[in-house]
Amino acid sequence: MGKSRRRVRLCLLYLALVPYLLFLLFPFYWATISSLKTNRELYDLSANPLLIRKGITLQHYAYLFQKTLFSRWFTNSVLIAGLVTFLTISTTTLAAYSLTRFKFKGRRSFAMAVFAAYLIPPTLLFIPLYQVLKLLHVIDTLWALVIAYPTFTVPFCTWLLMGYFKTIPQELEESAMVDGATRLQALIKVVLPLSLPGLVTTAVFAFTLSWSHFLYAVAFVSFSPQKPLSVGVVSELVRGDVFYWGSLMAGALLASLPIVVLYSFMTRYFISGLTAGATKY
Repeated sequence: MGKSRRRVRLCLLYLALVPYLLFLLFPFYWATISSLKTNRELYDLSANPLLIRKGITLQHYAYLFQKTLFSRWFTNSVLIAGLVTFLTISTTTLAAYSLTRFKFKGRRSFAMAVFAAYLIPPTLLFIPLYQVLKLLHVIDTLWALVIAYPTFTVPFCTWLLMGYFKTIPQELEESAMVDGATRLQALIKVVLPLSLPGLVTTAVFAFTLSWSHFLYAVAFVSFSPQKPLSVGVVSELVRGDVFYWGSLMAGALLASLPIVVLYSFMTRYFISGLTAGATKY
């Protein structure tokens, strides 16, 4: 009887999760079938929008790769997100470690200011940022986004990593330094290996934010070969009141795949780092 009850409860639990699963997967399903429909069926108001009845076509994907710079935009996004993630991890590791391990006047206030900086809307920052980037002569280049994106990735990721560093006993570093290690060696050989879930979580957040950000990209880059994926697909496939829906859905689906793969492989570390970082400050 006990096993039967557990099975019934497990079945009810899975049934309760079905609506959430359908809700999460529906956008991917919609994008997939829309990208595989012919234009004739796609714009036929009498056709069933949830099914493909007139055959599958790859013309939208062909248009995407042959008539646009999709491959170049994809490469640009990978470079930008990769560089921003590296800069974010390098900066936030040192900042979070300093704020959690060193005692100095105004430390807590500075930590709160770091998080408050993340709350400033990008719409208030892109005009002064444009002036700074113009002085650096990087407008209409990938470097404009590599410089601009850390303004919102670093504050949040610093706060997140601070919470994780708080969960690591300080005695471990002190033992390493008693054995002759320097503060930097203790950080690299003791703290960072134990902080792997937190670092992975930080990297995933930084990469995701950099990959999908739109406002700075559309404000700072207008030269098509230098555009990231988030702007290139929209700007080239929406022309006035003409929407290339098939290719737009194909581009959206392909653009989401790296993030889906990233979260799929990093879920264990991501959840561990997120929950641990949320328990302490």
